[in-house]
Amino acid sequence: MSPVFPLLALRAFAEVGRHGSMKRAAASLGVTSGAVSQQIRQLEERVGMPLFLRSHHKMVLTEAGARVHPLLRGAFDQIEHALRMLETERARKTISLSTVPSFAASWLVPRLGSFTTRHPDIEIRVEASTALADLRRDGVDIAIRHGLGDYPDLLSERLMTPVLVPVGSPALLAAGAPIREPADCLAYPLLQDADRADWALWLAAHGESDDPRAARGTAFEDDYLLIRAAQAGQGLALVPREYAREEIAAGRLAQALDKPWPARFAYYLVMRPDVALRPEVGAFVDWIKEQAR
Repeated sequence: MSPVFPLLALRAFAEVGRHGSMKRAAASLGVTSGAVSQQIRQLEERVGMPLFLRSHHKMVLTEAGARVHPLLRGAFDQIEHALRMLETERARKTISLSTVPSFAASWLVPRLGSFTTRHPDIEIRVEASTALADLRRDGVDIAIRHGLGDYPDLLSERLMTPVLVPVGSPALLAAGAPIREPADCLAYPLLQDADRADWALWLAAHGESDDPRAARGTAFEDDYLLIRAAQAGQGLALVPREYAREEIAAGRLAQALDKPWPARFAYYLVMRPDVALRPEVGAFVDWIKEQAR
């Protein structure tokens, strides 16, 4: 037997068996009665047995036809269900967004509920990773990137510039020397960003001279890990104030000194020009810019 299934004939068989009539089956399928009759005849020739007992007014399933009819009806019901799922998926507006875990956990995710409330027809899929997403290859619509804003062949818009503050666990600060000036932080273990530059730049911005201790200490790829290490009492961390706000309010972290400093890099919305034309993307961009004000 040929591995190619006669789907049209099987569909005709399922509908005739359901309606008990060539005419009603044809109306259901949107074809002529003659076309349905031909499909049934071809199917019976293929399987080598009659599937219906024919009378002037009704088509009655044979014993063999009655055994397989429920199986075929169920199969076509599943196909129709799968098709409806695909059609629903096509109609649903989904935005795929990539950003670093620290930004996602500390700033974006707590606010996403307000976007969903405002735009219940738009779904957001957040991919949190320190890896840099390729907006052309990875199926990402929007990236929120931490950098200088130079992204060739892509649209970029500044979202916010983090303000860095020194934080540590309350227990660590209570047990250590008082911190009254930026240089006093050097008496503590320092937790570093990936390139070990922020502490030196923060100290220089507040008039302190170069000190090799500013580049020492455990380095972390992501601010979220920096905050967790500081919370565990491993040292002082220089992190975006917005990221540490909840931990400070809960008493798990304390700001060591009121000396904020704008970070070197800002957060940028980055996307392909064609993606920016989609209405749902425009709605998300408007919302997130409003949140960042």
